Amino acid sequence: MQDATREIRLATVLVEAADTLGEGFEATRYLGRLSDHCVDLLGARAAGVMLIDGGRAVSLAASSRHEDMALELLEAQHGGGPCLDSYSSGRPVRPVSIRVAHAAARWPDFTERALRHDVVTTYAVPLRRHDTPLGALNVFMPTLPDTTTPAQSTTEIEVAQALADAAALGLQNRRTYTQYRTLSGQLQEALSSRVRIEQAKGMLAERWKVGADQAFVALRQYARRRRLPLDRVAWTVIDGAADDAQLREEIDRLTGGAP
Repeated sequence: MQDATREIRLATVLVEAADTLGEGFEATRYLGRLSDHCVDLLGARAAGVMLIDGGRAVSLAASSRHEDMALELLEAQHGGGPCLDSYSSGRPVRPVSIRVAHAAARWPDFTERALRHDVVTTYAVPLRRHDTPLGALNVFMPTLPDTTTPAQSTTEIEVAQALADAAALGLQNRRTYTQYRTLSGQLQEALSSRVRIEQAKGMLAERWKVGADQAFVALRQYARRRRLPLDRVAWTVIDGAADDAQLREEIDRLTGGAP
């Protein structure tokens, strides 16, 4: 019954992790929430996520439980640690005894700090989407005797990996969504700008009784001489705020003053 309950909780968390397209999304808060779920589902003391780019940590997030400790242990991995190892290899770092790792001079800065916080074991799984590594999820286990069997250990790592995979998918979806929204906004603004320029060009052509191409050249030259965006000049024409005499001078330059 206990396993079934955890499976239901895990399914709920995975659905939540996929929801990254809403307004007000913030990656650090999202990954902190994921770390909280990791602590609850795995019976961990704390957990944290390190986003990595080019082999360097670019963002850290930690569970609300023992948040300061988790952030310190993530920051201590600048010289090496389970997160960087998992990120580099693309594979989980299976549970490691902090004392054994410290005695072997493995991740010295990280293990030294972990010992100060009485962390007994740690493990990490990669945060990845297909072949694209994004970072790693690090789990810090409590100061209890390590009685975990190999089968249990594998299950815990699989749960952690499922959480990390869900987070990677959520982050990538958010990134793609943001890129498309940005592109859509740029295209819409470009279209709106073009419409305004065409409208201003038509207004000037009608007012001056000249061709539309001549009116456009006048707009463009006026904007260039004053180092103004063409779209802004078009706005002033539409709003009636443009200096018509100065704009007309551009036509006169083109036509030599002929009517």
